[in-house]
Amino acid sequence: MIINMNEGATEQEIQHVIERVREAGFRAHVTRGTERCIVAAVGSGGKRHELEALAAAAGVAEVVPIAQPFKLVSRQVKPEGTVVDVGGVKIGDGSFVVIAGPCSVESREQIFSTAEAVKVAGARLLRGGAYKPRTSPYEFQGLGVEALRLLSEVRKHVGLPVVTEIMSTEDTDLICGHADMLQVGARNMQNFALLRRLASVKKPILLKRGPSASVKEWLLAAEYLLAGGNPNVVLCERGIKTFETEMRNTLDLAAIALARELSHLPVIADPSHGTGRRSLIAPTSRAAAALGADGIIVEVHPCPERALSDGAQSLDFSGFKAVMESLAEPLRAAPVSHHRINRTAAAN
Repeated sequence: MIINMNEGATEQEIQHVIERVREAGFRAHVTRGTERCIVAAVGSGGKRHELEALAAAAGVAEVVPIAQPFKLVSRQVKPEGTVVDVGGVKIGDGSFVVIAGPCSVESREQIFSTAEAVKVAGARLLRGGAYKPRTSPYEFQGLGVEALRLLSEVRKHVGLPVVTEIMSTEDTDLICGHADMLQVGARNMQNFALLRRLASVKKPILLKRGPSASVKEWLLAAEYLLAGGNPNVVLCERGIKTFETEMRNTLDLAAIALARELSHLPVIADPSHGTGRRSLIAPTSRAAAALGADGIIVEVHPCPERALSDGAQSLDFSGFKAVMESLAEPLRAAPVSHHRINRTAAAN
């Protein structure tokens, strides 16, 4: 249930509602907007009729049932969009944030040259895999701790916040010491033990949609993070499995618009995994921007043909620069409230 407070509700009236929600057996999550306060009653097994009775309490405008199974993620609870700060870079504030870098950190030379190139082209965050979930146990699994140390080093060198994937609860503290944002990969979207652990960390989370997950399941996975205490979540549409065989996955562009409609969390797209074809990254990136996505995450490698993972869907430096240039014009033409892209670095 959502208890919408009057615009002029006093702090005493708000606190009374919070106490009554707890007495009814629910958790109270408070959202203080610029105009009014919203108290969301979350949980099960409580006394619903006591919540409904709050419609008569002082300072309450209305009591509304939450229509979706995801509560804290819903726009009903928080109508205005959430802005997530990743090392000083804001996602969800109306700008279009580009996250770029290699699928896997392979060497110092590789990650440093890539970081420098993507920053010059206009990327705002650096991605790089240290631990890689691979379909085959014989494929490159990442450099682990060595890669994390390289990511910390290159972050100081180029000044880009770092995004890297976490696969195990056991690595949480270690990765938090090196990364600015932790990525939950598609295979781990419903790893509930991992989600519960990440709900307690002080780092933003990039939550990728599973290849066979519905939008509702994706948002419920985000609910685990918010319900556990971490509100700094960015959703990532990275493609789903369909009958299509010409692409690695099918980038579900409609899901981007739907997720933004249903949830206040920022949403970005992953056209690299979403298509598996570097030739489709530019047009699908523009499409995501047109739909209102808050950014993209793309794979970039100095020499894709030598990449130890995902070479076929990785852009080289000139290819990434071309994608950034192709994004600049449509984003410039968009309404000011829609998107802004930082072109300062790209102009150098």
